[in-house]
Amino acid sequence: MLLAPGLIIIALLLWYPLGRVVWLSFQDYDLGNIRSGETDYIGLDNYTELLSDSFLWTTALPNTAVFAAVAVVGTVVVGTLVALLLNACGWLWRTVIITAILVAWAMPAVTGTYVWIWVFDVDQGIVRQLLDGLRTGIEAWGPQWLRDSAATSDYLAADGYNWFRERLPFYAIVTLNIVHNGFPFVAITVFAGLTTIPRELHEAAMIDGANAWQRFWDVTVPTLRPVFAVVTIMSTIWDFKVFAQVYLMPGGSGSNRDVLNFGVWSYVESFAQNQYGYGAAIAVVLTVLLLLITLVYLRTLFAEEKL
Repeated sequence: MLLAPGLIIIALLLWYPLGRVVWLSFQDYDLGNIRSGETDYIGLDNYTELLSDSFLWTTALPNTAVFAAVAVVGTVVVGTLVALLLNACGWLWRTVIITAILVAWAMPAVTGTYVWIWVFDVDQGIVRQLLDGLRTGIEAWGPQWLRDSAATSDYLAADGYNWFRERLPFYAIVTLNIVHNGFPFVAITVFAGLTTIPRELHEAAMIDGANAWQRFWDVTVPTLRPVFAVVTIMSTIWDFKVFAQVYLMPGGSGSNRDVLNFGVWSYVESFAQNQYGYGAAIAVVLTVLLLLITLVYLRTLFAEEKL
């Protein structure tokens, strides 16, 4: 009885929309169906078309999976380094650093994305200004071979380089955005775990002649394995379903299909192409992938508890 109100709210806000999406994925649903209220049940046709679409295997899935893997590694590595810094600092600098990284964590995804768009703007971005200065310096002081290389470089072109046109630089910027916004969670979580490691373990390792790197791999990492499992899998779930950071980038809303991931592809098919059934099928496939990751997360937690 005590859980009933919460379960009812969860059912209304989560399970009903999820069930509705699953139901739509089995239909040929467009604007005509919205006006008429009728449904066209087509069974597994949307899933058959989706799984046979080369765009899924050559673009959407690699964009989603490869980007998530790189972003998770970057987020965990940067967060761990910051956590080690916090553990080594005194209380004053620790307070300053925590305050600074929490500002990055609290920044809304939309705001953070537009900041990175401005940084890499083709005409007025900070990166463009730095590259212009570099090109000017090379032309004035560089050797001839370096001048020739600068003259043929797309990145140092006088009219600027469009960082959002090709898939690799596009997702490099998205990765910077995600790591900048996500590493504070990892840093605070890992730092909390570092405070629970008994000092005697490191002292014993130092007596045995272990250097800092060996103490990290042989003492810190094994002790904090449950913490690293949590932050890694949670970051993976978040990065798999990234939407705003891709959609708001130039070309990410559908004009450049080479940069679409699962979340944006589902949105574009549903609300730009009015193929709500097909878009729902894409969303269901993404949900299944996230459920599989969640199962790995739960199995990891249970395994650590048994240990």
